[in-house]
Amino acid sequence: MPPWLSLMIDSLPSLLWACLVFTVPLTLLSFVLGLAVGFIAAITRLFAPAPIAAIVRFYVWIIRGTPLLVQLFLIFYGLPSVGIVLDAFPAALIGFTLNVGAYTSEIIRAVLVSVPKGQWEAAYSIGMTWAQAMRRTILPQATRVAVPPLSNTFISLVKDTSLAAAITVPELFRAGQRIVATTYEPLILYVEVALIYLVVSSVLSSLQARVEKRFSRYGGFIEAGS
Repeated sequence: MPPWLSLMIDSLPSLLWACLVFTVPLTLLSFVLGLAVGFIAAITRLFAPAPIAAIVRFYVWIIRGTPLLVQLFLIFYGLPSVGIVLDAFPAALIGFTLNVGAYTSEIIRAVLVSVPKGQWEAAYSIGMTWAQAMRRTILPQATRVAVPPLSNTFISLVKDTSLAAAITVPELFRAGQRIVATTYEPLILYVEVALIYLVVSSVLSSLQARVEKRFSRYGGFIEAGS
């Protein structure tokens, strides 16, 4: 067996363990929490009083206008200067949640706006409240339109979690760095790490295609936005 292949096989368990224990939970938690933040931010921008909506717009502007890596450094390395000390994983979770929340808020806001005003009027005409109209009429239509961009955000987040290595979270990329430090084989190990990310992203892309096909079968993305 070639030495490079033996090294990749020996390293695989450690890399997969880091992926399952840190990368996957960080991705899932960040996306779920970020989606909740994004939904609240989108609703606030569309329906809240102007001063509150302005605060949300400022939050989105700051997050979208600065690099994610800088945001992580500010949370993990900057906050201790003002007495707020966080462990690496919670710091990464907060950073990714805020980042995902800003980007998904724009997606959710756009798909809500894309639903024709006539749908609101029709809901009100049969006696629905604002909350009922949103839950029963607007959100089901908006969800169909939101699935593709939100799925792309989730897949991108899987790869973005590698930035957490910069604040010492022992996720997949960080595990690869540690093995490189002892084996002095950066090319082989980083190729292996890249292949793992590629496999995970490919699986998620395949699932995304199936979800989109299912939505298309029951109404379709084009019809939902019409």
